[in-house]
Formats: sequence, structure tokens, C-alpha cells
Amino acid sequence: MINVSVARRYARALLAASQDSADQVLTQLEAVVAFLDQNPPVFDALCSPALTKAQRHAITAGLIAASPGMHGSLANLLKLLTDRSRFPVLPSLGRLFREQVDTKLGRVRGKVTSAVPLSGPQVDALRVQLERLSQRKVILESAIDKSLLGGLVAQVGTHMYDGSLRAQLSDMAQKLSAPVR
Repeated sequence: MINVSVARRYARALLAASQDSADQVLTQLEAVVAFLDQNPPVFDALCSPALTKAQRHAITAGLIAASPGMHGSLANLLKLLTDRSRFPVLPSLGRLFREQVDTKLGRVRGKVTSAVPLSGPQVDALRVQLERLSQRKVILESAIDKSLLGGLVAQVGTHMYDGSLRAQLSDMAQKLSAPVR
């Protein structure tokens, strides 16, 4: 099991080291995590105690070299994780670092799910409304769920806004089945 407190400490240290470049480092870190997610043998090798530190450092050096323009603090973090045999925390570290950067920059991530694809202007209008409600900048991700029938469901941080036809029909069914007083 991955120790989340260890990942949180590394994420805090990376945030402190990256300072004003935190958003750029976040983008690069997410790219590294995505690459390793798509290439499990590479991630497994970096986590493997069967390989020597020198072999794992060589893989890390190749990973850094394959990412031109990598921020120095991120490159140092990858080397440190390799040196301390902490590479398995990288996916958790990436998630926690994203949360910390978002908090630092006053933004929140959200997801809107609709029955049909939303147009760009519709997503923009929804983003503006969600920013007004949350009083923070919202980074919105769109998804489609045909089981909604109509309407949409938006989740921003821990808040859920359910304006789906399914929820409205369910609410109506509850009201109709309630005993009359």
C-alpha cells in the first residue's frame, strides 16, 4: 500500500521548490505520470527492488532526457524518488500535487456529465455559473452519460449539482408516492 503521507510530503516539497512555475511543473508531472501509466514495464522497473540503484537511475535519466525542457525541481524529484526507492508514490504524489497547485492558484476542478455532447459556448456558460457559485476558477471536464436522459450533472470539488431528467423524475416519483396528509 502506498503511504499517502509520504506522497504528501514530496508534493509539498515540490510545490515549495517549483514556486512560480508550479503550473508548468504540474503539466510536466502529469505527462510523466501518464507516460508511466501507459508503459507499465517502465514504471515497474523504476519500482523494482530487483534492479540496482544504478540501473534505476539510468532509467530515470532516460526518462528525464526524453522530456526536453523538464523543470529542474521535477527532474530532481524523480532522481530523489529513485535514490530513496520511493518511486511507487509517484501517481499519488501527482494527484496530491495537483490538488495543492489548484489550492495555491485558487481554482477547483469540476466535471459536467450530460446526456448529449455540450457545445463550447454551453460549457463556457456553465463554467461561468459554476465559478460564480464556487467563487473560484473552475477547470471543467466534460463527459457523456446517455442514461441521464436529459439535463446534466455537475460536480465541482465536493459539491454536486444534479439537474438531470433522471433526478427530476425520481423526485417526482417520491412526491407522488408520498402519503397524502
